[in-house]
Amino acid sequence: MRSIFLCEKDKNIIKVYSEETVSLLSESAALDRTVFTKADLLEDPEGFSDVEYIFSTWGMPTLEESEIRTLLPSLKCVFYAAGTVQKFARPFLACGVKVFSAWAANAIPVAEFTVAEIILANKGFYRQSRLMKSGEHKLCKELTEEYKGNYGEKVGLIGVGMIGSLVAEMLKAYKLNVLVFDPFLSDEKAERLGVKKTSLEEIFSSCRVVSNHLANNEQTKRMLSGKYFSLMLPCSTFINTGRGAQVVEEDLAALLRERPDVTALLDVTYPEPPVDGHPFYSLPNCVLTPHIAGSLANETHRMAEYMAEEFRLYTEGLPCRYEVTEKMLETMA
Repeated sequence: MRSIFLCEKDKNIIKVYSEETVSLLSESAALDRTVFTKADLLEDPEGFSDVEYIFSTWGMPTLEESEIRTLLPSLKCVFYAAGTVQKFARPFLACGVKVFSAWAANAIPVAEFTVAEIILANKGFYRQSRLMKSGEHKLCKELTEEYKGNYGEKVGLIGVGMIGSLVAEMLKAYKLNVLVFDPFLSDEKAERLGVKKTSLEEIFSSCRVVSNHLANNEQTKRMLSGKYFSLMLPCSTFINTGRGAQVVEEDLAALLRERPDVTALLDVTYPEPPVDGHPFYSLPNCVLTPHIAGSLANETHRMAEYMAEEFRLYTEGLPCRYEVTEKMLETMA
């Protein structure tokens, strides 16, 4: 057995794989602590023929099927300690190599971040704090009647994959009514999550807070347009921790300009960051954060721990939890 780190950025490996996890894998997986790149593979075509397992994270290179078959003929699995595998997984799967992803680990901080924003948004925190700082105390007092709080209020989730599902689970504690849009969500899972399946139109027209968790693919690009934003309730909030490309951002900016009562909380944009001079920078009711919802600092260690556990389960012949299949790639982020 031989295992290697394969990543274009060695600093990402150091960031994500704690010393404890590296020591564990060095012993259990015969892991070489060197971080190899695609160039290293190409420069030594025979040097990696005995590699059975790859561990990686953000910065995993893309290889062609022919390169995998030639350079990594013994490869059995890729353990990716990060979220989406869309950019590199298909050629490996086509070669019969199993791919595992820590999308579930990365989903946890995103869900936590989103739930925190939902709870604050329903209390009017973002708009009220801005008004308080500008001295509009009287208006703040009046607006306390406009924001309905969290008990029994409607929240809309767009997309109920791993992250959306976690958000729905976490929101159960707040006695909210959760409406969801997801064509792939089964009735059984909706019942288990305690959510109501509905249309985008109903979500935008009846929920004070709408949060985007759509999978990022060609079908979802620019899916959220002015057609839906124009339906938003007074004093409502749109949250995006998904992908900026799913939003027609010029439509959202136009709405924010016309409707100071509406707030947008954008952790992602397209591109990231927005181009110089973009309206999002100057609109007071647009809150921008630098893509911080996902795993940061110590949170990234959880992703590596998930992959170390998957390796243990796989090599002991036990059921694994986070294997990615070709079919799953059709709907995964």
